[in-house]
Amino acid sequence: MPSSAKTAPAKVQPDRLDARMLEALVGYNARRAWLIVSDLFAERMAPYGLKQIDFSVLSLLAHNPGATSRQLCNTLDILPPNLVSLVATLDSRGLIERRPHPHDGRAVGLHLTPDGESLIREAEQAVVQLESDASARLSARERETLIKLLQKIYL
Repeated sequence: MPSSAKTAPAKVQPDRLDARMLEALVGYNARRAWLIVSDLFAERMAPYGLKQIDFSVLSLLAHNPGATSRQLCNTLDILPPNLVSLVATLDSRGLIERRPHPHDGRAVGLHLTPDGESLIREAEQAVVQLESDASARLSARERETLIKLLQKIYL
């Protein structure tokens, strides 16, 4: 074949659009990855009756007994009115309880009940597994690097 012969164009998938611009954006890639993880999360947390924010609050309380609503809002970057109804729901489910804060008489500490402790232990194990499943194409080192890089954006 003469050296001037052109190579055949790459086979184009008819339903695939040129997304190179979007794929060069952090937000686009983060959102696409989030959609995968979010769908898995919803599916695997359904038996526990937990949404992402419920899981986050319960996990924080499991690892920080007595945390205040203000601390939860600051850590999760949510508005206090949004947390009020969430705390009320978790309380009505018997997963958390309010107790006087030991150092601040004006504050109330939030604690897991035994049912809350049991639920979050199981749910955390399920989330660790779903994260492993969702990131199965990454090596352990790549996963660690990805987490560190994403944290550099928001921490």
